[in-house]
Amino acid sequence: MVIYANIPLNLPVHRLNSALNEADSEALSKGFKLPIMEHFFSIQGEGYHTGSAALFLRIGGCDVGCHWCDVKESWNAQLHPLWSVDEWISSVSALPVKQVVVTGGEPLLYNLEYLTQQLNQKGYKLHLETSGAYPLVGIWDWICVSPKKNKAPVSEIMNYAHELKVIIHNHNDFEWARKQALRVSSACKLYVQPEWSKFETLVADLVEFVQNEPQWTISLQTHKFMRIP
Repeated sequence: MVIYANIPLNLPVHRLNSALNEADSEALSKGFKLPIMEHFFSIQGEGYHTGSAALFLRIGGCDVGCHWCDVKESWNAQLHPLWSVDEWISSVSALPVKQVVVTGGEPLLYNLEYLTQQLNQKGYKLHLETSGAYPLVGIWDWICVSPKKNKAPVSEIMNYAHELKVIIHNHNDFEWARKQALRVSSACKLYVQPEWSKFETLVADLVEFVQNEPQWTISLQTHKFMRIP
């Protein structure tokens, strides 16, 4: 199922815009350029598509600020070069993969319509990983919302979520997970995932939680166990 979200007029973009020249600022606003931190061909390690090959596109910039974030270097968009979307697509077109996972940072800080249109036309399946803190923009085959207490997701995006993945850092997060599950559709897949540094101390609680509430599934960061990106 493809989800399409229209771009609102005067879409706000990250404060990175203020540090750019006029041409780059306009290209960023239109989504023709994006601050790309990294891209890599790997295996999806989390959630519903665990174990499948995917090309990951990590976009720089995030204002959610989770203290346990394991990619804090993505937060400052100004540290990451603006890439032409067309040039980026050309640079990865030879890879033997048709699944692209767009992640961050927080990718919905940006206009992703052009990126997703171009990839969609080339036959890619597009997966979004987002906190849900901003309105949905783009064409998506799969939307994973991982809500954060620092900046709760907007209601609109919860209606579109195919997958809800709640990170469990302490026992209070189980109640947060229950509350977020009430905001998604009945078809949405529900996952609880231990924060990596707390895995050993939380695993028994996760098992008990899922045993008592079997609508949930445990997600593990299997790529970290395998020591791959």
